[in-house]
Amino acid sequence: MPEDVLARLVSKLESFDMPLGKVLYESGGVQNYVFFPTTAIVSLLYVLEDGGSAEIAVVGNEGIVGVSLFMGGESTPSRAVVQSAGAGFRLSASAIKEEFNRAGPVLHLLLRYTQALITQMSQTAVCNRHHTLDKQLCRWLLLSLDRLNGVDLIMTQELIANMLGVRREGVTEAALKLQNAGLISYTRGHIKILDRIGLEKRTCECYMVVKKEYNRLLPERTAT
Repeated sequence: MPEDVLARLVSKLESFDMPLGKVLYESGGVQNYVFFPTTAIVSLLYVLEDGGSAEIAVVGNEGIVGVSLFMGGESTPSRAVVQSAGAGFRLSASAIKEEFNRAGPVLHLLLRYTQALITQMSQTAVCNRHHTLDKQLCRWLLLSLDRLNGVDLIMTQELIANMLGVRREGVTEAALKLQNAGLISYTRGHIKILDRIGLEKRTCECYMVVKKEYNRLLPERTAT
C-alpha cells in the first residue's frame, strides 16, 4: 500500500481492546465500525432462532471484521465475537467507505480479502457437512494458530463447541484423541499445540485450501 494512503488510514485508526467474549456486532445490527485485530482473534458466528450457533469464519491479524460496511450491505446475519482476547484497531464506517470509494489500492486490497473470506466461509460449510469432528477441530486449531503469536490457546470446551456447532461431549472426545496422539496438551480452558505438523497431517484438505487462497490473494501477509 502506498505510504500516503497508509498514513491517511493510520491517522484515523483508534486503539481498541478486545477481551474474550466481547461482541463487536450482533446479527442484523447497524455496524458503525470495522475492526482490525492485531493480537486478538474474532469469530464470525451464524446464530439460529433457538440460540444455537456455528462459526462460519475466523478473523485475526490478516484481516478486517465488518466487510458488509464497504460491500454495501450495512448489516449482516452473522455475529462477531472475540474468541481469543487481545487488542486491535477500529475505523469508523464513514472512513472505510470514503477510502473504498476512492477506487484505489485500498479498494483492491479489501476486495481480495473479501474473496479470501468467502473461500473460508464456503470451505467451513463443506467441512462441517462432510468431515469428522476431530478433523474439523484440527482445522479450527490450525486456523487459530495462524492468527496467533505463539502456540497457546485460551479456550474452553464449551466455547469450542459453540464455534463448531456441536455438543460439548464431542469436543471433549475429539480433544482427548489429539492429546493421546501427542498433538496437543489440553487442560481446563487451555490448549497448547505440541505438534503442528502432526495436526496438518491429521486435518482434512479444507485447511490448506483456505491457507493457499489467503496466501495467493494477500501475498504481503506475514507468514506464520
